[in-house]
Parts: sequence; C-alpha cells; structure tokens
Amino acid sequence: MSAFFATCPKGLEYLLRDELVALGAQEVRESLAGVHFAGSLETAYRACLWSRLASRILMPLAEFDASTDDALYNGVQAIDWSRHLGARATLAVDANAALSKLTHTQFIAQRVKDAVVDQFRQRDGSRPDVDPDEPDVRINLRLRRDRATLSLDLAGAPLHRRGWRELQGEAPLKENLAAAMLLRARWPEIYAEGGALLDPMCGSGTLLIEGAWMAADVAPGLHREYYGFLGWAQHDIAMWRSLLEEARQRAETGLRALRSCFFGSDADPRMVQTAKRNAQEAGVAGFFTLDKHDATHVSPPPGYTRGLVITNPPYGERLGDRGDMPRLYRSIGETLRERFAGWRAAVLAGDAELGQAIPLRAEKKYALYNGALETQLLIFELHARSETPREVKPLSEGAQMLRNRLEKNLRHLRKRLDREGIHCWRAYDQDLPEYAAAIDVYTTVAGVPWLHIQEYRAPADIPAETARHRLREIVRVAGEVLGVPRERIALKTRERGKGGSKYGQFDQRGEFIEVDEGGLTFQVNLTDYLDTGLFLDHRLVRAKLRELAKGRRFLNLFAYTATASVYAAAGGARDTTSVDLSATYLEWASRNLALNGFTGAKHRLVQADAVSFLKQERDRYSLIYVDPPTFSNSKRAEDFDVQRDHVALLLSCADRLAPGGVLVFSNNFRRFKLDREALNERFRIEEWTVPSIPFDFTRRSDIHGCWLLHSLEPDPSQEAPWSGSVNHVRHQRRR
Repeated sequence: MSAFFATCPKGLEYLLRDELVALGAQEVRESLAGVHFAGSLETAYRACLWSRLASRILMPLAEFDASTDDALYNGVQAIDWSRHLGARATLAVDANAALSKLTHTQFIAQRVKDAVVDQFRQRDGSRPDVDPDEPDVRINLRLRRDRATLSLDLAGAPLHRRGWRELQGEAPLKENLAAAMLLRARWPEIYAEGGALLDPMCGSGTLLIEGAWMAADVAPGLHREYYGFLGWAQHDIAMWRSLLEEARQRAETGLRALRSCFFGSDADPRMVQTAKRNAQEAGVAGFFTLDKHDATHVSPPPGYTRGLVITNPPYGERLGDRGDMPRLYRSIGETLRERFAGWRAAVLAGDAELGQAIPLRAEKKYALYNGALETQLLIFELHARSETPREVKPLSEGAQMLRNRLEKNLRHLRKRLDREGIHCWRAYDQDLPEYAAAIDVYTTVAGVPWLHIQEYRAPADIPAETARHRLREIVRVAGEVLGVPRERIALKTRERGKGGSKYGQFDQRGEFIEVDEGGLTFQVNLTDYLDTGLFLDHRLVRAKLRELAKGRRFLNLFAYTATASVYAAAGGARDTTSVDLSATYLEWASRNLALNGFTGAKHRLVQADAVSFLKQERDRYSLIYVDPPTFSNSKRAEDFDVQRDHVALLLSCADRLAPGGVLVFSNNFRRFKLDREALNERFRIEEWTVPSIPFDFTRRSDIHGCWLLHSLEPDPSQEAPWSGSVNHVRHQRRR
C-alpha cells in the first residue's frame, strides 16, 4: 500500500474525502486544498479515472530538507530515476514554495530537472528531454518551511480537463467545481426522484454536462487521452486497460438509461451553440434541450414539478458591470420564487454581498473557490408562497420585556455609536436574567447588519424546553428591533453533554463578511467558530496599541486573526510579528493584513506556540501584546493556565522587550489576579482595565483585565509611553 495526495480547490476537501473513501481509498484525511490517502496502484488509477473533484493525484517519492540549492539538488539525486523513466523519455517539473529560503519556483523546477537529467547523463551519457505539455513523467515538488516533498503527478494534466471541451466562454467554470456544486445541491438524489436539471445561464454547458455524466455513471476521465502515468516506467498497462473497459461498460449502460431531463438557456446565442457542440463531444447532446433566452424568462419545463435549477451568474469581475450585478441576482431570485415552487436551486454568487441581493433565504451556504476568486454557493428550497399571510403570534410578557430593554439599549447607544463611527457593538448582555444571551451587531462595509447571538448557560433549575423557547424569543425580538432578517442572524447555542454545558457543533460554511472598525477592515465569520475573529470587548485595547505603535517594533503573541497587528501597522509600527499555533488563524490573519494594505516582509506571520517562540526568539520589540487563552491543552504545545503561568510568560516577554518598551497584557479569566510582587522587578505596572472596557460592555466590567507593563530600562530615544484613558471592546472568547 502506498501513500498518495489528491489536490483540489479550497472548499472541496470534505467532498473529496468522501469520494475517495467510496473509491476504496484508506487512511483518508483532508488537508488544506487536498486529501491524503493510502491504497494500491489500482486505487490511484481509479482516483484518476473516477474522481469528479480532484485536480491532481500525486504519489510522493521522497521528503527531505531543502534549505539550500545544493540540498535540493542532492535530495532529488538520491532517488533512482531509472525506476521511473527511461533515458530517452520526456519529463516536466512543477514547483511551488512557501515560507522557505528558496522562493523562485522557476529556479527550483530547473534544479530538480538538472538533478534528474544529470543522473542519467552520469550513468550512460544520455538524458531525458523536457516536454512541458504532455511529458512521459511529470514531477511535482512542494517546498514548505524548507522541507521538500517530491512526487510523481499521476494525472499529468489537471483532472478537471475531461476531454470534451472544444470551446468555452470568457469565464468558464472548472468541471470539478461544477461537480462540487451539483453534489452540494444533491443532484444525484433529485435525478433518482425523477427531477430535471436546468441552467438558465448555461454558458458553455459545463454544469449540464457534468450533471448528465453524473446521472449516467460516466467516469469523468473516460474521454481523456493523456495521463501522467502512461509513460511511467512502472505503469501497469493491463490493470489500466481493465479499468477503462469497466468504465466504458458502465457508461454504455448508464447512457442507455439516461432520461432527457437536461435544460439550458443563455441570452448569448453563441454560448448556446458552444454548449451544443460541447454536449456533442461529451456524448450527451441527445438528452439536452438548449434555447436562447434571458434568465428572467425561464420557466419549469413541461411535465416537471420537481428538479434542480443550478447556475453560475457573472460576478462583475471578468464579465459584466459590477454595478449591475445586484440587480441581476435580485431578478434571478424573484424568478425562482415566483415560478419554481417545489424545486431546489443552487446559485454560485460572486461574493456574500451579491448573495445577499437574492431575495430568498438560503438553506445552506458554502465557500468555494472559482480559480482565485472566493465565491459563495447558496442552496435554496423553493416553497410555494402561502396565499394567506402567516399569523404572527403575540409576544409573551417576558418577550415584551426583552423587546422594551433592547429598544431602550438602542436609544441609549445609538447617538454615541453614530458619533464615534462604531459599526460592530454589543446590543444586549443578559440584561434580563431569564433571557440569558449576548447579542452583538456586525455591520458590513456595505452597510448590511448581521446579528451574532450567543446563548449563556441556563440555570440548572430551568427546564431545557423553557430555555429553548426563550432563545427562540430572543432571536425573534432581536431581529425585529434591530431590523435584521433571520437569514442574517447567527445563533450559537449551548447543549448539555459530558462534562457539563458546552457549545454544540458549529456550521462549516466558510462564510466571511467584511466589517469596519476604527477605519480598518476585517474579515469576520459568524457561524463556523465559537468566536467571530474580532473580539469586540477589545476595541479600545486595539485603539491603545495603534496609539502606542508609532516607530516601534510590534510583537503580537497568541495573535489569533491579527486584528491587533493591523491596528499597530495602521499606527505606524516599524514592523509587526504575529505568532499563533493555528495555520487557519494565520491564513485569516494574512487576509486581514492584506485587506488593509499591510503585506510583505515587514509583517511577519509565525506559526508557533507563543511560549516556545519566546524561548527561541532573539530579536527585541518595543511594543508587545499578549492576550493568552485562559487555558490550553493543545497537543502541539505545552499545557497552559493563565493564572498559573502568567508570571513565567510575562518574564519571558520581558527578555524580548526593548528598553523603554511597553507590554500590553490582557486576558478573559474573570477571577484572574495579577502577581504584581513577582513582576515588579521587571516592570512598572499600570492598571488599565477600567479604561479598556467599551461603553457597550459596561454591564460586564469584568469581561477582561488589561495592564500596561512598562520596561524599567529607560530609552532616551523614545518618548515616554502615553498613559491615559480611552475606551474599547471585545467578545466571548475562543478560550
């Protein structure tokens, strides 16, 4: 059994994992933009032939350190390449690199090629040639943190190239992304129930052809003439021919039974003709009905009361005018609502803002990448509209009290929020003990409000059904008072389980919105994690960091999504270093920095345990921010308890603090006591908790603690750090 890695666009990993398991893969585990699996050579061949979602199937040959040119060359030469290709064969090399000393991918690919060619030349004087298009063997080198993984690319060319596409439009949808859309929308289930497939903006026909092949059990790689293993020295020709013959028989059987239930249209007659020719190449044209008309004039085909409407409208990036896009999406939604009751619909929106223009409530939302564009797949169940308006139940006495309190809070806060330009704030925090929740408002940069509601643990004497009913009342009242529809309300509930009350399983939508705070832009995710990516109760702490940052080197430990680093950069920090153990949060941090124009070597992201980083780091920083978790038992780091370990942590920070520097320390453990006696020898300690609590969090004055720890070593080149009062915010912590 060998190890393999199937690559795919981001957002398809979980679907690909399930697909590979169905194909017989073992030890399957998803990774970023791909899935690791194990199996025989037959398993890998099946993945190449049958995967609708993968981009490439890689077979790792070696892994080695490659921090230098020579180390890379020697690592490649250590492989006996005569086992993989002949001296008269052709090869090509693909390379990618990140977070490594070697960064020029063209140079890296050249050195890999040199190492292979030199081995053959040294052996018998002959050498393979290079063929960048269809080589006998394609080699893939992935370099991460100076560690190289060298693989054979069994696909040879991206697997989304099915072999049927002769013509395409200006912004074609990749076939594996089309397959993901169809699977997310449950097209195989709809087809089995007798439903139809309809694309009102069909373009070159990608969604319809993928849908037809899926329904007819046609292997997506059956029409391909080239694979990367066909010229490989260890290629098993008999096995491959057997798999091809099996796929041909399955396709013949499936196509004989296929129904003519595929309907497409496009406003551009040239695209209709393109779709027809592509369908002919794919062998499914006889099952299609393709017409020219506008998407807003589409109707269910005769005889079908059930089906899937699926489409990929323009985003305004490469096609169309962005200013016209919301109107287009709105009209698509109105057409679906008025004419397709009983159907399901799937729309690949260019971004969350365009998705919000559709006047329908999405049942599911998924983040998918169309090339470099992050898009949003929206799934709708289209129900018939009731002729009689739904009766609105009157509020209970308790819910009316909640409504009164929310309205009072809104009147009290609104003027100051407007005056100070605050768009993300806390509207309610268990003001009434019976309604135990926190309600936060997040307004996007486009001015669209969202609500984030987190349930607090109900007292043990409150029946679970009562708590659930009150939570439903909170959602209803909050939406009505704050003017936010249910589809823009994210709800985090607690459920009893082993070990007591805890938050349950979160959605995995990958849905981000962009919000403004302090004139800066941040990505927020309201559904996938306990915390949203922006701790609202630390608003003023971040403002303080911006105020202190000018001309300083800034270190952000336990950086999370690096919002503090963005503030420091905006305040004129010389450079920023953000340290976090999570690759997910660091990727998020990178996006936050880039959104505000802070990129390049001056803004370093380090994946490491903060405690370990401090032990190894030798640089000194004049401004350090430390906001640790209350506790951590991560398998990748030492156990941490903020009360027990804060002295050791802060003293380690002191060793990295430049003379005249400031360490800003905060945490969310409400019973925390700062050990001043142990810290007085290294710092002048300034209590800054009260000034750091924003006005919309004053009901929870203990939501966090904050201290400014000043270096006792004076630095005459720096002005004395400002010490005073402001006001700031944050949110329920991931801790």
